[in-house]
Amino acid sequence: MPQKSAVEPAATVLNVIRCFTLGFAQMETALVSPEMQKIVSQACGLIFEMEGRLILTGVGKSGHMARKLAATFASTGTPAYFMHAAEASHGDLGMIQSSDVLLLLSWSGETRELSDSISYALRFDVPMIAITGGAESTLARKAQYSLVLPQAKEACPHNLAPTTSTLLQVAMGDALAITLLRMRGFSEESFRDFHPGGKLGAVLQPISDIMHESKQLPLL
Repeated sequence: MPQKSAVEPAATVLNVIRCFTLGFAQMETALVSPEMQKIVSQACGLIFEMEGRLILTGVGKSGHMARKLAATFASTGTPAYFMHAAEASHGDLGMIQSSDVLLLLSWSGETRELSDSISYALRFDVPMIAITGGAESTLARKAQYSLVLPQAKEACPHNLAPTTSTLLQVAMGDALAITLLRMRGFSEESFRDFHPGGKLGAVLQPISDIMHESKQLPLL
């Protein structure tokens, strides 16, 4: 059994949060550049004007982020779903139509399992948006719009476990989703249409759904 190293939990957690904060600061610096702002605007416009659906894909931790983001997009007015990159190579590519937009997540931009999805998109003129940390990667070069995130240090002491990188990926995706929400004028009423259950559904439920009217009023 490996020996437990001497770690101060509270201090370690604080250092991890500081690492995340530094990553966000680097991301903000990258996003204020005119070139990146232009790419972000074009990517949002592409998704806003699409006639099909936003298909998100990825593998590993990036895949988990893509699955989460698909749920966020779908619940805020942008039709979306998650396609597992490995399953795509075994028939799920049939889910993709030319009217769709493909949003691919890969920190390295060289994820082997994405190659078939990229080739399919190029063959059938399916527009691609990339969220990646690899500026010169295959994914960044093949996608029409590449949202290149800074190579921020992972919170892992070995700089290996995807931590800061996945946080930046999901932050970028959430920012796109909320931007599109605002572009669509997505209201609280619209939000409730997709969230009838749970606390959110209860908070947004109009009084007309539960109130008595006319002859149902218990009057004496």
